[in-house]
Amino acid sequence: MTKTPAPETIDNAIAAFRLAGIPRSVNPHGNGHINDTYLVICDDAGNEKKYILQRMNHSIFRNPQALMENVAGVTSYLQEKIRERNGDPDRETLSVIKTKDGKNYFEDSLHNFWRFFPFIEDTYCLEKVENAGDFYDCAQAFGSFQRQLADYPAETLHETIPLFHHTPSRFQTFQKAVREDPLGRADSVREEINFALAREADTHVLTDLLEKGELPLRVTHNDTKLNNILFDAVTKKALCIIDLDTVMPGLSLYDFGDAIRTGANTGAEDETDLSKIGLDLSLFETFTAGFLTGCAGSLTPLEIELLPMGAKLMTYECGIRFLADYLVGDVYFKIHKEHHNLDRARTQFKLVADMEAKWEEMAEIVRRLSR
Repeated sequence: MTKTPAPETIDNAIAAFRLAGIPRSVNPHGNGHINDTYLVICDDAGNEKKYILQRMNHSIFRNPQALMENVAGVTSYLQEKIRERNGDPDRETLSVIKTKDGKNYFEDSLHNFWRFFPFIEDTYCLEKVENAGDFYDCAQAFGSFQRQLADYPAETLHETIPLFHHTPSRFQTFQKAVREDPLGRADSVREEINFALAREADTHVLTDLLEKGELPLRVTHNDTKLNNILFDAVTKKALCIIDLDTVMPGLSLYDFGDAIRTGANTGAEDETDLSKIGLDLSLFETFTAGFLTGCAGSLTPLEIELLPMGAKLMTYECGIRFLADYLVGDVYFKIHKEHHNLDRARTQFKLVADMEAKWEEMAEIVRRLSR
């Protein structure tokens, strides 16, 4: 990624797309850290039309063309599913606006990649769980995402970040960081390293079942945070899942697990007081109930049985990624204080340990809700 694009660069990108009306204003929008996002307002014969323009971060997403092929394919499929049930495809999913030459993106002379979506009016995002109802709606939305895409040929999607949730590969990267220890930090975090190494056997559980054909390959969102859902300003219900950059082939357990990791933790991801970190079983139950309702029978019995493992493994995976990054000098995850990635790793490992202590309770919740 280059620095903030010049106004003329943005104007050239806007001019490449089929928009209704004449652009009147362009302003930075939102608080995302990956892509550059702008709100574009057009005048269409006296009517105001709003759009979201984004410059994609091709230093993270190395193949923007493939990424946009994923996004366009999935959103078009969702629009058809929404029409079939007499929903509103203009509000319930994103829509990719084409360029004037019919592409899903525009590449400018500086090799920046741009895309446009219609702005969905009268919506809002939540940055954290404010009540159990919000978390249930979030779960139902991600479950519905799974259900609606259950018949989509997941194998046709590109891996926008290769091996993103392939835990054995993440473990190998972690082992390499420990072995090379370029900054000499390993001895000071031996307890954390040993915690991670002791759970190596877990890393293969889901991938082995996928390779054996016992778990189905599915379309997965892979970033199931609460703030990746638009809520309707009137009904206060979850409306539309956004941020589809990491939509890839994967396992339903990845989406379930990552949402539990972020939403059912009793503390912040970088909390230094580990006594505040644990699994909120009430929120775990709330999300499980919403997710299963949204999935509406589209999951296999084995997928349902392994929901607790999805939660544990996604938490563990994130922990070893944080710890590996700390060992090599904080080169991937942005840090805002000394030992930030180490603090993050410790919270994830504490959450894993608490899940293990509550394992039978988690399993019983899943059994009861799936009857």
